[in-house]
Amino acid sequence: MSKSLQAIRGMNDILPEQTPLWRYFEGTVARLLDNYGYRQIRMPIVEFTELFKRSIGEVTDIVEKEMYTFEDRNGDSLTLRPEGTAACVRAVLEHGITGGGQVQKLWYIGPMFRHERPQKGRYRQFHQIGLEVFNLDGPDIDAELIVLTWRLWGELGIRDAVKLELNSLGTSESRGRYREALVEFLSAHLDKLDEDSQRRLKTNPLRVLDTKNADTQAILVDAPKMADYLDEESRLHFEGLKARLDAVGIPYVINPKLVRGLDYYSKTVFEWVTDKLGAQGTVCAGGRYDGLVEQMGGKPTSGVGFAMGIERLVLMLETLDKIPQEIARQVDVYLCAFGEAAELAALALSERVRDQLPNLRLQINAGGGSFKSQFKKADKSGALYALILGDDELAQQVVGFKPLRGQGEQQSIAWDALAAHLATCVVQG
Repeated sequence: MSKSLQAIRGMNDILPEQTPLWRYFEGTVARLLDNYGYRQIRMPIVEFTELFKRSIGEVTDIVEKEMYTFEDRNGDSLTLRPEGTAACVRAVLEHGITGGGQVQKLWYIGPMFRHERPQKGRYRQFHQIGLEVFNLDGPDIDAELIVLTWRLWGELGIRDAVKLELNSLGTSESRGRYREALVEFLSAHLDKLDEDSQRRLKTNPLRVLDTKNADTQAILVDAPKMADYLDEESRLHFEGLKARLDAVGIPYVINPKLVRGLDYYSKTVFEWVTDKLGAQGTVCAGGRYDGLVEQMGGKPTSGVGFAMGIERLVLMLETLDKIPQEIARQVDVYLCAFGEAAELAALALSERVRDQLPNLRLQINAGGGSFKSQFKKADKSGALYALILGDDELAQQVVGFKPLRGQGEQQSIAWDALAAHLATCVVQG
């Protein structure tokens, strides 16, 4: 007996019952980004593997363990993108849109791929919305990224459920000095570190700060602090960022262990975290990567950005019951027609109403059926109102109008007056 076909582990279908909430979230973000002057860019899902090795870092967990990499028919090594920043930098370099100091404020949306252990809110194919800004090097743009996410949390009704954590990683030079001090400190406690931290000490020592091992965390309490090694430029930049957040009234905490998982970050790093989703606490994160464009072959170009996980934020909206009522209802009006003549008239009438009310969600019955069966489908659709068109209504050029979700008697509405009546009722409903 052949094995039934199913989705790959960690790569999930998003079913029709789920997509309205996704569309609501994505639409809210897109509208907000339009209002802040960001423009959308769309990059391929597959890139040359070398792009991610050069940008993310060959000794990061993503490159070492998590990428979906394969050879195509030409023998080229290709990778399903594990994150969006590297691909966006490649795109702006390839098309020269940041040359001459041109400021670019870009955003993108789409699936990313990492071979991780699937768990709730964390999958092997996951979806992100990301922002990238080029050729602006002051703390004002760092602050704008955080401010617009704060506004987004307000629009979604989840401000009380998230917390902002900040840190500064300084320049590559100051980070190098700190790395030396951290390695010296941790080497003195080598036998007490967990196995993963011992490995990272040799390859990417700053990632030890991000460990979840309780024993290693206890050792890190006395470790050198990045703030003590910051250069003056980075310190002033960080102070400028904090001053702007204070001016807007956005609360934050300084987390000296916040380093992010990618090699390209410098100066500002931040995360929005929550305790409403269990272990998967980060819902949005990012920071500065002023050396990345040059590292990838371009001229020195400042950059800053973030990415937010759609699965986790949708899960948070569900967990906190922050789903607008209209999201659950996909149909405003359901039109029932009885008999071939009524079906023909219903089709013409429904299109006339759509011309006048383009935002009305009107579903016309298909497949015929008795009065009882059509009304059952109307009720199941979630519509607020049912329209009824049979031989009697057809003869009088009226349509029956029946509330399905509240009080009110059935009444007859003339065809010419139907759009105006629906506009009032649906808005009120």
